[in-house]
Parts: sequence; C-alpha cells; structure tokens
Amino acid sequence: MKILVVGSGGREHAIIWKLRQNPKITEIHCAPGNGGIADMAECVPIKATDIPALVDYAEQQRFGLVVVAPDDPLYMGLVDALQQKGIRAFGPTAAGARLEGSKVYAKHLMKKYGIPTARYEVFSHYDAACAYVKTCPMPTVVKADGLALGKGVIICQTVKEAQAALDDIMQKRVFGDAGSRVVIEEYMTGPEVSVLAFCDGKTILPMASAQDHKRAYDNDQGPNTGGMGAFSPSPKYTDAVRAEVEEKIIRRTLDALKREGEEFKGVLYFGLMLTGDGPKVLEYNARFGDPEAQAVLPRMKNDLLDMMDAVIDGRLHEVTLEWDERSAVCVVLASGGYPGSYPKGLPISGLEQVKDAIVFHAGTARQTGGYVTAGGRVLGVTAMGKDIAEARLKAYSEAEKISFEGMHYRRDIGVK
Repeated sequence: MKILVVGSGGREHAIIWKLRQNPKITEIHCAPGNGGIADMAECVPIKATDIPALVDYAEQQRFGLVVVAPDDPLYMGLVDALQQKGIRAFGPTAAGARLEGSKVYAKHLMKKYGIPTARYEVFSHYDAACAYVKTCPMPTVVKADGLALGKGVIICQTVKEAQAALDDIMQKRVFGDAGSRVVIEEYMTGPEVSVLAFCDGKTILPMASAQDHKRAYDNDQGPNTGGMGAFSPSPKYTDAVRAEVEEKIIRRTLDALKREGEEFKGVLYFGLMLTGDGPKVLEYNARFGDPEAQAVLPRMKNDLLDMMDAVIDGRLHEVTLEWDERSAVCVVLASGGYPGSYPKGLPISGLEQVKDAIVFHAGTARQTGGYVTAGGRVLGVTAMGKDIAEARLKAYSEAEKISFEGMHYRRDIGVK
C-alpha cells in the first residue's frame, strides 16, 4: 500500500515513523517533507497548501491513502478536493476544520451548546476593540480569528499591551487575513492539558493526555511559539478530571457537531485549562498537535493505519485504544531567534550520538555531509521513561549531544 503524508514538520515525521511500523505499507511519500523524513519516505517538492498540485500527484501515484496533517490545507479544503476525485483521505473536511480555522466559529459553537470556555467578545473593527479592552480586567487575551502558526494568541498584562496587540493583528496584519476579526476573552488560570481524540463522526475516542509548552523560554516566559516541548501523560489529568472533561466537553462537542450537521472525521484536539471552576476549552485543533504528537504517538500501542481506517470507515466503536504505561517527554530544539526571524542552513552535529531517544525532524534539510537547519523548530527529542522524571532526564541527556549554531531550548519541559 502506498501512502502520501502532507506536511513538513515534527508531527509529520512522527506520523510517518508510526505508520512505518505497519508491514502492509510498502511506500510512503511526503509533500514537502524535510531532511529527516527523507530517510524514511520519498519527499516531493509540493507545498502543503498547493491543493491542485497535491490532488494531481495523488491521482498520478494512485495512493491508497492521503494523510493531511497540517491545519492550513485542511481549512483550505484539501480533504474535500481529494474525496471529490475518489481518493481516500484522512482528516476533516473544510467545514470540520473551521473548529480550528475560525476561533469566532469555535467560540460561538461552544456558547450555543454549553461547552465550558472563557467569556469572550468578537470584534471586526479596530476602534471598537480598542475601546472594549479599556473595560477588561487585566490580564486579558487577544486572539486572531484565523490560523497564525500557533502564534495568534497574545496574553496582555495591560491595556497598552492589549491595544498594541490589536494594532499588530488588525491594523498591521502581522497574521494576514487571520486578523480580520479578533476574539478578546477573559484570562483563565490553571494547569493546561491537551487531549487528542480520534473521531469518526459518530464515536469519539480520546487518546492519552499531554501537555504542551507554548512560551519560548523557561517558566512560561517570552512570546508564544508553535510549541517548545510536550510530555504525556499529564499527572493533572486525573480520572475525576477525565470523567468531567469527557462528559461536559468531549461528548458535548461531538453532539454539537452532529446537531450542526457536521460529520467530523479525523483527529480533534482539545486544548484545556483546568480552572478553579472546572475544565474549560482554550482552543480546538482539527488535527494532531505539534509537538504533542511526538509525545503521544510513541506511547500508542495501536497501529496508526488501522486507527485511520477505522475513522474513515466509521468503525471507531469497534476499537479500544491501548497505551504504553511509560511516560514520554519531547524537547524541541529551536533556531536562534525563533519565534522571530532566524538563520537557515546551519550544520547540525551530534545526531548519530543519540541512542536512547527518538529524534523527530521538524525544520531540517539534507545536504551532502549531513543535515542543516531549515526552520524555527528544528528537532524534537522524545524519550520514554517509567515516569515523567525519568523520561525528562533521558530527553535532556540526549538533546545535549546535538548542536547547531544559536540552538536554544527550554530546560523545564515536564518540570511542572
């Protein structure tokens, strides 16, 4: 069986690494892929957002399955376009991907169906938004409506910071059209937990919990990033919390989608805040999280292709997820300057010395003589251990063997 995976990051490397464990899969292609993915799949230079070219390539190659991993092509309708050509695809349609592609849509859906989330207001006019933040308790949160590479959420400590964020998003359009509308919402406090779930439109099957680390620097300082590391499972996600989340958030979300006439098929990601008033939704994603996938997939005992087939064919009710009891910690090694501007093409050394961890490539390219940096988040080092502490020790011990000019990473992944 031939499979095409769309995307180029650490999440896609983890998906391909997991798919490779199925002997029925004879060939994997990746568009566009990266340096590390090229070691286990044929990389083709087609952008993940080039919908016509991807559909043409899928038709030519007669893939048995196309896995659409990133947010942009999902929201742009790649799955819809593939299905129209009779090509089997994993991921939600554009309508389903609105849960991630529009924060306004997601917030309105939660409000309509009583899914716990932060209080919020929506604005499409800059002056009205600026006037509103003067009335908000601080800190407050300003979010661009659309997709912004995980960076469109800004926590503001003062009115001045909130108005500066609104200026960046709505006036300067630093996130492009994603900033045509904003959500301004109350600031919630508590531990964050990520729960990914397989969904076939009728049944939803939550995976093991994880926790992402969005801020660039230790102690949750600095700007938001795409994610600087993750661990699984979260000790905060107790059986009691899980039961409450599944009842009040996960099942209600599935019911809401059904009532709206949306048959969501794919991976639904719940970004949660465990507040003093109970668990609440921070955000939805319509795909595997990155870097959560790099911590969760190594723990999953089930075959990933079997899971994807069950989702597409509406057979999730027949499946039981099984998990490695060990914990996993993923540490992201980033380029100097990330999440701002950063250099590319810097040689990476020490990869061959890593023996007790999996290295997932995110922003790398392959050149004669080895790998070079080609993105902001360059590598994810994932280690397993009997608990978070042991996995963490291994991940950092192995990460220290790797180096490239300007490399930086958080030293506190999994500490909390």
